[in-house]
Amino acid sequence: MEVTSFAPGTFCWMELHTKDPDAAKKLYAEVFGWEAQDDPIGPDMVYTMYKLNGKNAAAMYLDSEPTHPACWSAYISVESADAAAAKAKELGGQIYMEPFDVMEVGRMAVLADPSGAVFSVWQAKLHCGAQVVDEAGAQTWMELMTRDTSAAKAFYGGLFGWTTDESMGEYTMYKSGDAYVGGMMAISEEMGPVPPNWLPYFSVVNADASAAVATANGASVTAGPQDVPGMVRFAVLADTSGAHFGICHPVQG
Repeated sequence: MEVTSFAPGTFCWMELHTKDPDAAKKLYAEVFGWEAQDDPIGPDMVYTMYKLNGKNAAAMYLDSEPTHPACWSAYISVESADAAAAKAKELGGQIYMEPFDVMEVGRMAVLADPSGAVFSVWQAKLHCGAQVVDEAGAQTWMELMTRDTSAAKAFYGGLFGWTTDESMGEYTMYKSGDAYVGGMMAISEEMGPVPPNWLPYFSVVNADASAAVATANGASVTAGPQDVPGMVRFAVLADTSGAHFGICHPVQG
């Protein structure tokens, strides 16, 4: 589905921080059909736009800082990055990067919730975010893994006005107005030292087939493929640099 804007409080963009751009380009091209467009953004710096059928689907850049793990970073649309950063701090969150302008395309800040899950807020100017969502090869869902679900509910409710749907028991679904925007689950002891994080999911035609393609191109499967009965079949993968992401397709009840 093509989009031209995102309502405040909804996920609008996904950005890969990688240690190996060439391997990432090959993997995601094979799994999602993305074409990579390299755009110079400074001396020896490149920002890669991932295109799906000519539309902006996600982005990537080389993060060579040894202490930074490879990861997918999520952006949430806001009316004001400055106001969102101030509110996040008031609610017990952290500001990793104070609000700043990204040339003429938007204004952003990098934040973390009280448990340490990192995300960015995006005040759109020329760049709204993804131009395509909820179709094969495009972003479709976000999932928070946290060690304090009660604190997360209070934080995101206060920051974005999100409400929660508890109908799935231990799995919480977040809503912005009437729209579902993501989910949340607690990090259990059995999961080991998993850091709090937002995990992006991308839609595929067949999760089993896409997982097989991913592993053939250097990725590893960390969960699944398995069903959420009556909803989706999913898998969680780690790419060649260790950045985690999910894939899913709907299943019939």
